[in-house]
Amino acid sequence: MHCVSSKHSVMMVSFCQGALLLGLAAAMAVYADMKVDCGPDFVTLMWTESRPQADTSLLRLGSCFPTSFSAGEAYFYVDLTDCNFRRLVTGDALVYSNDLTYVASADSYNLAFTHPVVCAYERPKDWYAMIYDPVFKTYSLGDLQFNIGLMNDDFSGPAESTRFPLGSIIPIMASVVQKTHQPLLLLLEECVAATTPELYPESTMYPIISNKGCLLESVSSRSKFEPRQKSSEIRLSLQTFTFAMGEEVFIHCKLLAWDPNGLDSTKKACHFVEGHGWELLDNLAQSNLCDCCESKCKSRRQRSVASEKHGMVQKAVIGPFTITDVNS
Repeated sequence: MHCVSSKHSVMMVSFCQGALLLGLAAAMAVYADMKVDCGPDFVTLMWTESRPQADTSLLRLGSCFPTSFSAGEAYFYVDLTDCNFRRLVTGDALVYSNDLTYVASADSYNLAFTHPVVCAYERPKDWYAMIYDPVFKTYSLGDLQFNIGLMNDDFSGPAESTRFPLGSIIPIMASVVQKTHQPLLLLLEECVAATTPELYPESTMYPIISNKGCLLESVSSRSKFEPRQKSSEIRLSLQTFTFAMGEEVFIHCKLLAWDPNGLDSTKKACHFVEGHGWELLDNLAQSNLCDCCESKCKSRRQRSVASEKHGMVQKAVIGPFTITDVNS
């Protein structure tokens, strides 16, 4: 059920599915229509854009990317426990708030903007705040939990097998649990395959991602980064390769949780697309950050202690799994 259509800096208040919805729009909403529906434990948001040059894929609801988007629309379907929604208990109301933002590229004619999105519910009479609630509790930036693993074909659950025929696709997903209200972008800075769960100087290694986020395997195979569902997740479809056939294989990765607004040639996710060249996963308009994938990627900015506070690096290992010969 549609609850709110907000335009031209209006504020509307209505009841929907037992929830009090506050739809707030800023002055720049004259060129767009935002429709929000607060469900019992989820939110849907439809953004309809009238500017032909606007890229709706650059819209974010908190830390979440659009569930789907087209040339003129972006649609979000998210849980209230996702996307860094903030919760506030005040009087008889239970309020969830977030921000819809447009992340404009440096060369874009469209300015970045932020719209507040608020859902307020009647506080259940028997509801009391939990003493410990990790979903909404604010932690320091350094208190992050990284996860990485082999997934099934549609990334909806763990892999059902650890044996992959040569030429098939290995779905890999990494994520970071963000126990902080500040959204972070997860990147795969480096990944190598090896036959040991730990890397040693004498280890035989097969590079997959190197040069600060360049997916080398995408140049000569069907390997690619999949479109993001959340900024805190990254999905990789990796085509199996000729390495340690029939043996146990481990993939060693370096994960980087970083400021979404701090991308540069050393903080990126790039893959090679036939006929187009190197493309940046998170913003095609900034694919020039991937130009260095054919050489050596270095940051133009001087490294400093302050810049390191924008993110955190974690080493992780996937496996073991086995690459099998289709003829055996």
